[in-house]
Amino acid sequence: MHRVDWLFLDMNAFFASAEQHLRPELRGRPVAVVPTMTDRTCCIAVSYEARPYGIKTGTNVGEARRRCPGIALIRGNHEDYVTLHHEIVRVVNTVLPVEMVCSIDEMACRLDPRQRSVDEAVRVAERVKRAIAEEIGPALRCSVGLATNRFLAKVASNLQKPNGLSVIVREELPQRLYGLALDDFPGIGSRMLRRLQNRGVRTTRQLTALSRVDLREVWGSVIGEHWWHALRGDEVAPTPTTRRSLGHSHVLPPALRTDDGAKGVLVRLTHKAAARLRKIGYVAGRFEVGVGYAGEDGWRARSNLSRVNDTPTLLKALETLWRERPLEGVPFRVGVTLTRLSLAHREALPLFAEDRQAHSAARTMDAVNAKFGVNSIYLASMHEARTTAPMRIAFMHIPDLDPATELTPLAPESWDRSPKKGA
Repeated sequence: MHRVDWLFLDMNAFFASAEQHLRPELRGRPVAVVPTMTDRTCCIAVSYEARPYGIKTGTNVGEARRRCPGIALIRGNHEDYVTLHHEIVRVVNTVLPVEMVCSIDEMACRLDPRQRSVDEAVRVAERVKRAIAEEIGPALRCSVGLATNRFLAKVASNLQKPNGLSVIVREELPQRLYGLALDDFPGIGSRMLRRLQNRGVRTTRQLTALSRVDLREVWGSVIGEHWWHALRGDEVAPTPTTRRSLGHSHVLPPALRTDDGAKGVLVRLTHKAAARLRKIGYVAGRFEVGVGYAGEDGWRARSNLSRVNDTPTLLKALETLWRERPLEGVPFRVGVTLTRLSLAHREALPLFAEDRQAHSAARTMDAVNAKFGVNSIYLASMHEARTTAPMRIAFMHIPDLDPATELTPLAPESWDRSPKKGA
């Protein structure tokens, strides 16, 4: 009897579907979710009704308007998507426990031994889909994948969209995968694709033919061996990882596309990044700041730090770097990134009294804000910027409802001209 162990659920076009769920008048219409209401930015999510027009994630908003004059452009509301995400997790948990939340629109469930026959697993998957449609709303469609490991269950969830249900069993492997392109697999991005192609690997058939030793050499680590097992349906224990960086970026609304506006948003982002760094228990060894200019090359600068996570020190670094910025150009996007991260408990406390005071003040600020609400207390330098850079849409992590600690990834290449692609 064929068996599966994992169920992977992927909410289809989640942000756009969330808007259609929340606004019934948008159902059945082409919809694009955008970060700001300007033609210069890009779509961060599109409904399935918009896709026949050639509109997809990353399409320029002005181009989307030209291709589909009737498209509904909706400014993304992060809080709504987070709230809806938690409601979906709650509903799925009424059918079977959610083992892992992988992103704001993806989650994985380990099937109970009694549910692992393919027939029973399919019935469970149909119950999950029905529960979401009936208890939350039919506008929220999802695709479900079933397989013997979480990796292949995710692959299966992408085989039939929207609203699909696909099964990959061990007995079909690896032939079942041959129709997929290499970059259809999660974890094979542009860099890894080039590395595989340089090794003469251009098809999935060639990838699955490689030995464990070959794959370890391609990946440059034991992760290659994990791929060998995963592609054959074996359960693979996740590799412990250490966070290397965190960052936050913000597309400036027209009113803030000035020198002072950009600086104010950077101050706010630095506060948010510092709070997040302390919350996850890390310190940073480098602070980076970037500004993207409309129609011009971007600017970036960095400063080395002595393993810190307090807000005053990071703001001093920002102030120093800001003096190096170009004095001409219209700022379009700004961001900060903290790199060279290490776990705070492995680092010694600051040696100097001034540094220890800054560290203590930051901890006290966090405690007060946790008890009394965001921005109950903050440094005076943030007073004019405290309402800028609101909670933003998250893609690869589940954000806190507390916007003081919510972050989105910062892509270094985004500082050259306007953003080219959404997530």
